Amino acid sequence: MSTTPNLTSEPTPAAAPRNAVLNNQEQATIGKSLVIKGEVTGSESLYIDGRVEGTINLPGNRVTVGRNGQVQANVNAREVVVLGKVKGNLTASDRVDIRNEGSLTGDVVCQRISIEDGAYFKGGIDIRKPNQKEMTGSAATANGVAKTESTPSMAATATA
Repeated sequence: MSTTPNLTSEPTPAAAPRNAVLNNQEQATIGKSLVIKGEVTGSESLYIDGRVEGTINLPGNRVTVGRNGQVQANVNAREVVVLGKVKGNLTASDRVDIRNEGSLTGDVVCQRISIEDGAYFKGGIDIRKPNQKEMTGSAATANGVAKTESTPSMAATATA
């Protein structure tokens, strides 16, 4: 009987980082000098450093509005990150991040939201639980809807 360990077995793989799937996906970029008017749809993440007017529909993907980005559109995505200027309503199946130099004027529907100090936000926030259907009428106001305006001087006090 042999007591030596089996050296031909495969090593146990290390756990992948939480966002490894995002890093492997393609990301399209709209550069500083590009202007798009109309509907943007697709199945990959999008980084906007130019100007987009119309609608952006990328469910299941991330939309990032860069520091130079200017968006005048309703956005539907899994995750939306705002570093530039956005005028329009955001619907995210997961989260919305408004970073310190970002500006958002419009309503937000998401599961999680983050508004950094220095960010500008004017609109309503509707926090949805996973698999929650859209509410209508007065039931929506009793279900976590908040109207708020956040400027750099009062960003810390504007919590929903």
